Amino acid sequence: MKPATAAKKLGVYLQATPDEFQQGVVSREELNALQADPPDWLRDLRRNGPHPRPVVAAKLRISIGGLTRAGLTEPLTTEQIEALKSENPDWLQRERATQVEVRKEAERFKVEKPNPRS
Repeated sequence: MKPATAAKKLGVYLQATPDEFQQGVVSREELNALQADPPDWLRDLRRNGPHPRPVVAAKLRISIGGLTRAGLTEPLTTEQIEALKSENPDWLQRERATQVEVRKEAERFKVEKPNPRS
């Protein structure tokens, strides 16, 4: 698979990975090995970042769209994410509230919608 696909599956920012990872092709076996026994560079990226947008959004408990609305288009490190959580700006509070409502609505829809397989 392409390095971008492998990075996405590993939850890391491709441009922060080693050059040999970015330049090569990753087999399914190699991906499984990276997931089962991550090397130091992968553990460090997962711990400290920079993190890709889906990971940043998840750590902040908001949507990727919420990141965009806030003007956050670049990857963030764990330290930057923690600083945002500590500051708890108005936009983050609004996006978290929006995310809570979206999840409630999705759950309500799931409960109300009959399952066609039953």
